[in-house]
Amino acid sequence: EVQLMESGGGSVEAGGSLSLSCKALGYTGSSSLVMAWFRQSPGKEREGVAAIHPYGSGPLYAASVKGRFTVTQDYAAHTVSLQMNNLKSEDTAVYYCAEDAVCMYGAYPFLRRYSYWGQGTQVTVAS
Repeated sequence: EVQLMESGGGSVEAGGSLSLSCKALGYTGSSSLVMAWFRQSPGKEREGVAAIHPYGSGPLYAASVKGRFTVTQDYAAHTVSLQMNNLKSEDTAVYYCAEDAVCMYGAYPFLRRYSYWGQGTQVTVAS
């Protein structure tokens, strides 16, 4: 059984930085993994934040975080990380990592149905 273990998150003042990491434990498949970060704040729908697809042309970011967040991956270690800089109060949310085995590009990373999800980690930015 595959489990995604998230780490990082916490509380920070506006303008500060936090980093998140997510590792897929127990994955033994031969296919590469598409890796993504989503977030959800109270009263809002879950939204895609950043993603890396092994068959894509580069990292994908939501417009609201582009230039502030950086997603990186270690495919061999099945790990995806999210560096968040210049955080704003509107970045406050529970952040979830998601991963899925793929053999082609397929669905848009922010819209695809992921097989594996992390437990979520709280990020709070004080204004």
